[in-house]
Amino acid sequence: MILYHGSNVSVAVIDLGKSNVGKDFGCGFYLTPYEQHALRQAQRKTEMENTGVPTVTKYQFNELALSNGDLNVKVFESYTSDWADFVLMNRQNRSHIQAHTYDIVVGPVANDAVGYQIRRFIGGIITKEQLLEELRYMKESSIQYFFSTDRALKYLTVL
Repeated sequence: MILYHGSNVSVAVIDLGKSNVGKDFGCGFYLTPYEQHALRQAQRKTEMENTGVPTVTKYQFNELALSNGDLNVKVFESYTSDWADFVLMNRQNRSHIQAHTYDIVVGPVANDAVGYQIRRFIGGIITKEQLLEELRYMKESSIQYFFSTDRALKYLTVL
C-alpha cells in the first residue's frame, strides 16, 4: 500500500523525537493513503512554520504489519465512541510519553469540524451522546495511519 506524508520538507528519515504532543493518536508519524490530503497538510505546515516548501513524501507500507501479530495495532473503522475517547485521551496528553501502547493506529482524521465538536464536548456544551450524533453526519473523507515506534517504522520504505 502507498501512503503519503505532507510536510514543509522531504522526510526520508523519520525521527519520532520531532513529534508534536496533543495529536489525535499521540506523538508519532502520521500518513494518509490520499495524496491530496498529504498535500493540504504540507501546505498548512509550510504556512505555519513560514519556512520550506510544501512537500509530499511517498512511502510503501507493508500491510502485513496490521495482521501478522508482530505489532500492537488498533484500527478504528469509523467515528465511534471508542474513537472519540481515544482522540480525547491523546489530545489531552501534553507529554511525549504515549497514553497508549499501540505501535500503529489507523482511523478517521479529526478535522477542524470534528475538533470543534470535541472542544464543545470538553467544554461541557454537549454530551458524549450529542458529540457522537454530530460526528455521525461528518463525511469520513480521510483516514490516517499513525506510527509510534521504531518497530512500526520498519514496515515503511521511502519511495
